Amino acid sequence: MIDIKELKSRYDEIKKNIADRYMNVDLDAIIAIQDERYTILQEVEVLRAKRNENAAKMKGKIEQSLRAELIEEGKRIKASLQEKEEKLSELDALFMEKARTIPNYASPKAPVGKEDKDSLAIKFVGEPKKFSFKAKDHVELGESLDILDFDSGAKVAGQKFYYIKNKGVILQMALERYAMDIVLKHGFTPFITPDIAKEEILNGIGFNPRGEESNIYTIEGTGTCLVGTAEITLGGYYSNMILDKKDLPIKMTGLSHCFRREAGGAGQYSKGLYRVHQFSKLEMFIYCLPEESEKYHSEILSIEEEIFSGLGLAYRVVDTATGDLGAPAYRKFDIEAWMPGRGDEGEYGEVTSTSNCTDYQARSLNIRFRDDDGKIKFVHMLNGTAVALSRAIVAILENYQNEDGSVSIPPALVPYCGFDRID
Repeated sequence: MIDIKELKSRYDEIKKNIADRYMNVDLDAIIAIQDERYTILQEVEVLRAKRNENAAKMKGKIEQSLRAELIEEGKRIKASLQEKEEKLSELDALFMEKARTIPNYASPKAPVGKEDKDSLAIKFVGEPKKFSFKAKDHVELGESLDILDFDSGAKVAGQKFYYIKNKGVILQMALERYAMDIVLKHGFTPFITPDIAKEEILNGIGFNPRGEESNIYTIEGTGTCLVGTAEITLGGYYSNMILDKKDLPIKMTGLSHCFRREAGGAGQYSKGLYRVHQFSKLEMFIYCLPEESEKYHSEILSIEEEIFSGLGLAYRVVDTATGDLGAPAYRKFDIEAWMPGRGDEGEYGEVTSTSNCTDYQARSLNIRFRDDDGKIKFVHMLNGTAVALSRAIVAILENYQNEDGSVSIPPALVPYCGFDRID
């Protein structure tokens, strides 16, 4: 969340930021709750002082009639204090719930707009692949090569689940290790993370675990959820801790399964592996000093580019519009790879994203460091996709297809696969 002490001092800026993000957040109502909470807190403090004063009087030698009077007064104070404390507890919970809906401040460099079309393509790498034959999409390729089975996935688990088979399994494992080797080279510590996290961690990271709009699978009666990304589990790793400044930056990379409800995800651009309920992903995560977060945001993006340029894929880098940032992000860049089977003539499709969340997640998760002046401050937290394996497979199958229906393996992956073609 943002610094709640700034709700009034930066009111106009926060109000504009909410509007620029096209979010429905009633800032005035939240401030009204904050004011009521402050008023009740003052009343609680007054009553606590009276309780202490009354208790102090009871310790001395006093007449029986005065003692009885003080006892009655103590009962009245206790009843009033209990009522006010219960009210304060309710207001605290309500205020924190509503305050979490206020988005992070957006970078002044982020394009202002509501939808994908308002995002700005800032870099193009490589030429989109052209074929002398009619390109197939990855669904047709995967099924004809017997490496993807969507029908059995739907039969066993439901729509948007799938089986990867035969050489497709080796291709996915090769992608995992290829991306891991690149990330490790840049000083990241590897993790395999839990597939489950507590709701309090999801809330702290900025994911909504409940409601129709939620993209999260909640495990009923446990207070936990299946994670949609290792950003959640890596981001929760240091919750409620004070980190040593000398240890920053902390660079982590986590391999995990990812589970997403994908409510409303439909249409031709969501077919096959592109938008599914379960996939595997290698995620990068950095904790750093506030003054260094923009530098490390650029570093994560450069690693993502290294991974996809190394696969020989054409792609573009997109500076995400404010309306599509997501509440925690200050700024976000996506890499969209060219996918020849997407649409009628081929389209770019998102394969990675990287976000600088500044101190927004750290405030909610209480992750801090002690600065040289002795002050306790919040770290900045950043995340980025090294490789979302399902979407990378989409791009590889469609770009490396051959006229005879086979698929060549990108040269960078051949040493990991042990073969250079799927046929």
